[in-house]
Parts: sequence; structure tokens; C-alpha cells
Amino acid sequence: MSQLIELMNIPITIDIESTIADATKIMLDKKISRVLVTKNEKITSIVTEKDLGLFLLKDKSDRTLQQISLSEIIKPVLTISQSIMIQECAKTMLQNNIGSLGITNNDKNIVGIITKTDLVRDFVKNYQNKTTVGEYMSAHYSWVSSDSVLTQVVSKMLEEKISRVIIRNKEKIPIGIITFRDLFNLVISMGIQRDRIFLKSFESEHGLGETLQSSEVMQNEIITANYDDDMVKACKLLLDNKINGVGVLSDKGDLIGILSKTDIIKAIATLN
Repeated sequence: MSQLIELMNIPITIDIESTIADATKIMLDKKISRVLVTKNEKITSIVTEKDLGLFLLKDKSDRTLQQISLSEIIKPVLTISQSIMIQECAKTMLQNNIGSLGITNNDKNIVGIITKTDLVRDFVKNYQNKTTVGEYMSAHYSWVSSDSVLTQVVSKMLEEKISRVIIRNKEKIPIGIITFRDLFNLVISMGIQRDRIFLKSFESEHGLGETLQSSEVMQNEIITANYDDDMVKACKLLLDNKINGVGVLSDKGDLIGILSKTDIIKAIATLN
């Protein structure tokens, strides 16, 4: 079993006086999904791409990305000691429904960050032939039809507290997937292109939320693993494709569920 200090990453930080535009630029440039926020040079809070996306989906103002203070969306960063075992780290993430934790040293200062992705990498290293995809997958997946508009996709994600939705055609055959990251990228790209947040009219009659269909935004390929695959194989798919979940196929090739990073964290929290 690896030690927590071996898995953690050096924090990438931003000052609390920064703007959403500043945080977005860092995330896009560094290809990361969260940034730790400092106040008086001390890490105190965190902002994630999900925080950014949800805020921008709800914001009705005419402010540009450069005009919105980062302080409006930050959250306190939860921490654990670098001496804590990885299994306890996984349990803490699950209990708090979060994707990362700040790592503190003996002086209680945050010296690192650990994410679900880091734990998935550790799973690949230490849990070969320990369990299968079917044992921990979520035996259900949320879906919308291909002609559903984006507001329906967003509503389902918020209502069910999920990060991905399968797209099905009129014959109810899965043909694609939309993840929260897809929505985040859309939100940010439109904000950058227009130098303003387009989402004031997102839910209006002629706004993108009511005019763009899910089929126009979805990823056409659903990356999948088989029900009886070693879960390490599925973990490698997540890491290699930089995604947070894979579809699960039955022995007949039907999509019967989803295996997400959260499911893998559950495995780490329960396996010896």
C-alpha cells in the first residue's frame, strides 16, 4: 500500500483577489480541474471546474469573466494529515462527497493535494486481480433523448447530482454521452469568445440552453468496460482517456451501468 505523501501533488494556487477569468486560464493552461486559493499567502479554500460551471450556469448578470471575483465561488478546502492511510482518505472523500483533499504537515499547513485520480492510479498499482467491474459499478445510468435541449441535461445533472448523462436515440439505443466537463468547456469557450457570459439568456426562449440539442454537444463514443473485467483494466481506461467514468457492458454487449471514479474510491474504502 502506498503512503499518502507519495501520491499527493504540489498545490497549484491562485490569490483570493483574482477573478474567474484568472482561475479559468490556470485550469485550461495546466489542464487541471481545481485550484487552491490563498489569502495572505496561506491556502484557505478551493475552486473547481464544477464550482465554476454551476456558478456560470446560474449567473444572470452581464458581467464578463474578468469582472467576477473568485471570492464569490470559493469553498473551504477540507484537509487530512499526510500520515493518514489511503483507505481513510477514500472514506473521507466519500463522506464529504468531494473529489480532492488538502494534505497537511505536522504544522497543520497545507503542503499538497490528493484527488480521486491519484487514488485511481494507486488502485492500478496495488489492486490487480482484487475485484471486477461488476462488483462496484453503479447498476443504473441516467439518460436523456438525443433531441433533449441542454437545459434538460443540466437539470438532470443537478437533480440527480451526477456528472454524466447517456444520450439515447428514438429507439432508446445509447449513442453518446455528455459530461459536466463538456458543459464546462462550452460555458467557458462561449464566455471567452464573446468576452461576456452568454448564460444570462441560457434558459430563455432563444438561448443556447433551449436551442442546442444534446446530440449537438455529446461525445459520440462511449468508452466502455465489460462487466467481468478486472477493475484495474477499467481504471486504466479512465486514466488513459482522462475521463471520470466508463460505461459497463453485459456479456451481450448491452450498456447496463456506469463505473465512475467514485465507485473506485468506494472499492478502496472497503477492500483490505
